[in-house]
Amino acid sequence: MPRSTSPFSGRRIRAAVIGTGAIGRGSHLPALARLAEEGETEVVAAVDIDKDAVEAFCAEARIPHAYTDLDLMLAEQRPDLVTIGTPPTLHRAQTVAALRAGAWVWCEKPPVPSLADFDAIEAEEGTDGGPYASIVFQHRFGSGSRHVRQLLAERAMGRPLVAHCQTTWYRDTAYYAVPWRGRWHTEGGGPAMGHGIHQMDLLLDLLGPWSEVRAMAGRLVHDVETEDVSTALVRFENGALATVVNSVLSPDEVSRIRIDCERATVELTHLYGHANDNWRITPAPDVPSEQVAAWRDFGPDVPSSHLAQLRELVASMRSGERPRSSGADGRTSLELITALYRSAFTDTTVRRGEIGPGDPYYTALHGDAPGWAPGATEEVPA
Repeated sequence: MPRSTSPFSGRRIRAAVIGTGAIGRGSHLPALARLAEEGETEVVAAVDIDKDAVEAFCAEARIPHAYTDLDLMLAEQRPDLVTIGTPPTLHRAQTVAALRAGAWVWCEKPPVPSLADFDAIEAEEGTDGGPYASIVFQHRFGSGSRHVRQLLAERAMGRPLVAHCQTTWYRDTAYYAVPWRGRWHTEGGGPAMGHGIHQMDLLLDLLGPWSEVRAMAGRLVHDVETEDVSTALVRFENGALATVVNSVLSPDEVSRIRIDCERATVELTHLYGHANDNWRITPAPDVPSEQVAAWRDFGPDVPSSHLAQLRELVASMRSGERPRSSGADGRTSLELITALYRSAFTDTTVRRGEIGPGDPYYTALHGDAPGWAPGATEEVPA
C-alpha cells in the first residue's frame, strides 16, 4: 500500500549522478534535466573517480557539488535518488551504499553480475514505501510497449503461441581490445548479459513468466572469456514457445521481437530504441477491419527512453510504491540469463527457480564450467 503522505510531497526530488561517462552524460543527465524543467527533480551532486572529469561534468551542467567519494557525497548531500552508470562490478556496492543512506536507486543494466548480488541488494531495500533499487530497462517503457502489453494481457489477439527475440549486433576486434570487455569479472557476461538483456527483458515483460530454457553458446570469432553468440529455446508459463538469439557477430544489426498470437502477429523491429512506427500488427485473414484498426491505434507517440522510465520512477517515489523493474520484477530477466548460461554450459534444460544458494551459477554466470570459467591464476585487468 502507498504511504498516506510522501516524504517528497511539495518539493523537488534531489538526485545525484554516479558515473559521468557516456551513459551518465548522454542518458541519465538529460532525463533528469527534462524532469527538472517540469519541477520534479534537481541534480545536487555527481560522483566519479576521475576528479577532472566530474568537475568538468558539474561545471557544464551547473551541478553544485562534485565528488570522487560516494560515501562522502551520500553523507553530505543526502540525495533522494541516485542514478548509477558505472561498470557492472561496482553496481552492488554502490547500490547498497545508496540504499543504506536512504536513497532510491536507478541503476544501469546489467544490474549486477549474479543472482547472489541481486538478492543482496534486494535485502537492503525498504519494506514500507522504499527506498527501492530499480534497473534501467527503458525498452519496457513508452507508448508502443504499453499498448502491446495491454493487448496481450487482455488476450485481444488471442493466446500468444510463438515468439522470437533477436539481438543480433556487430562488435569488432577493436571493441574487445578494451581490457575489461569479454571478461566475466569485469563485464559480467557476453552478449546474452551485456547486449541482449534489453530485448529479453521486454519479451518477459510482454509475455509474463518463463518456465524452462534450453540453450547453446559459442565463441566463434572473438578471443574472449565469455561467449560471442548464444541461442535458446524458452517455454513460458502461458504455453508460448520462443527462440532467443544474442550475437555480436552480425553485420546487419537489428533488435527484434515477434509474437504470433491466435488472431494476429505483433512485431517490433529497431536497434537501440523504439517508437510507435517500429511496431507492426498483422491480423489473421478473418479479423474485422475495425478490430485491426483498434489494435493498430497506439495513441500519442512516446518513444522508449530513459526519460519515459525515469518519469514513472519519480511517480513511484512520490506515491511510495515499488517501481517497475525492481525487486522480483527486475530479477526475472537476470534469472533467465543465468539459466541460459547454465543450460548452455551443462547441456541441460533449466527450470525457473532452480538456481539458488549453493549452485555455482548463483554466484557467477560462468558457473566454473570447464572451458568457460576464467583461469584461477589469471590476472584481472585494472
